[in-house]
Amino acid sequence: MLNFPQIYLGIFSLFISGLAFLNILYCYYFDLLLDIKSFFFIFLFCLIFSTLNFFKKKNINKISIYEKIFTVILGYILIPVILAVPYYLTLNNINFFDAYFESVSGFTSTGFSIFNNLKHLNESLILWRSSTQWIGGLYFLISIILLIDIFDKNLKESLTNFISLNTGETLRQSIKISIIYLLLTIVIFIALSISGIRFFNSFNLSLSFISSGGFLPDNGLDSIVTNKFQEIIISLSMLLSFFSLFLTYNLIFFKKENIKFFSEDFYLVFYFIFIVSVFFVFFNFDNNFTSLFLAICSSISNIGISLNVPNNLSFIFLILIIIGGSFFSTSSGVRFFKLFALFKFSINELISHAKPRNIYINKLSFFNTYVDVTDLYKYFLSVIIFVLSLSILSLLLSLSGIDSEESFRLSILTIMNTTNSALSNLENFNFTELDYFAKTSLIFFMMIGRVELLSILIIFKKFFFKT
Repeated sequence: MLNFPQIYLGIFSLFISGLAFLNILYCYYFDLLLDIKSFFFIFLFCLIFSTLNFFKKKNINKISIYEKIFTVILGYILIPVILAVPYYLTLNNINFFDAYFESVSGFTSTGFSIFNNLKHLNESLILWRSSTQWIGGLYFLISIILLIDIFDKNLKESLTNFISLNTGETLRQSIKISIIYLLLTIVIFIALSISGIRFFNSFNLSLSFISSGGFLPDNGLDSIVTNKFQEIIISLSMLLSFFSLFLTYNLIFFKKENIKFFSEDFYLVFYFIFIVSVFFVFFNFDNNFTSLFLAICSSISNIGISLNVPNNLSFIFLILIIIGGSFFSTSSGVRFFKLFALFKFSINELISHAKPRNIYINKLSFFNTYVDVTDLYKYFLSVIIFVLSLSILSLLLSLSGIDSEESFRLSILTIMNTTNSALSNLENFNFTELDYFAKTSLIFFMMIGRVELLSILIIFKKFFFKT
């Protein structure tokens, strides 16, 4: 009888086998016969594993939140092992640990790379790098549905009418997510192709952008983009991983009774307009706003890639990266909605001390939404966890011999699952030269950035604080 982790990982093994088959077709068509063996191994292994899970008897009647959290964490550890195999088998000058680092970076949609020159990689491996991000983004979204019980009420209500999802509803939502995710990927690919970007680059970029990933099919974005129109299309494509994945779906199938589904995206629109306006008025130094607009979209979507931007704006871009995007998107970050609710609560508390006779409630405008105090405690805990994680990782990287400022910037990018580029003044950072301790630290916190420490704290509470 199968337990839940086997079933859950078996489902994603089927997705991985599909992506491996896509790479096999690409290798065969372009006569890259030396690369086929590694992808054929992945295809067979994942297909057999998922098929065996399909036919065996299953036991998923009642799954505890602890088992769900454990399953998600286990997936972030084990799936990159499979994804690392093509790097290891195809390339002669790479050890398995570096291959694992690359696959974790892709699966968590971070974008750190040990490859300094992509010209030395076959296109099949470049396609595989992008594929690891795509499957990682889908894994992240479905994991949110799986762990929805640990999130607060307001974020749930912006996603579904169900406060808690049973097995059947979880499956239905997961199927809907997969279909929307695939369709949006196709939309991005078509838009990029129409703009004149090479088909191969458009396909890889579509896999990266929808997953909020940072892998590029070339050494730099400037090698791909040739005009302002392409910059605008790329910028708008990035926004699909900033707003909720369900935004397009909810707009097409709009129902008045589901107006609350737009609550978070509504505030994100105002936040986005405000940020763009501020940059246009105060930071448009060289009248090259399209590149600046691309940098804004890349930062708030936690993608991180960019063209040339002023170095003195890197700190602002890091703040935008920390804030992040929608709760139900592939972007990372602390989340704007949480910070906005905390800000409004803090203002109400200050005013209540100045005018104690008045009553102030934590109500968000326009949608008649009230924020529960227990939810605010969770938001505050998320901020505390981020600060602690940032401090710990910065210390660990400094102990590895990395400059303190670089350690701080790199720690932000790692926890926020955002690639290094000119946005953070780390475009020339060399991950190949890092020692095993530094790489292990980055791997651990890349996973933490996706799982969130709140989930791990719940696990610790289960085993160490049983009372």
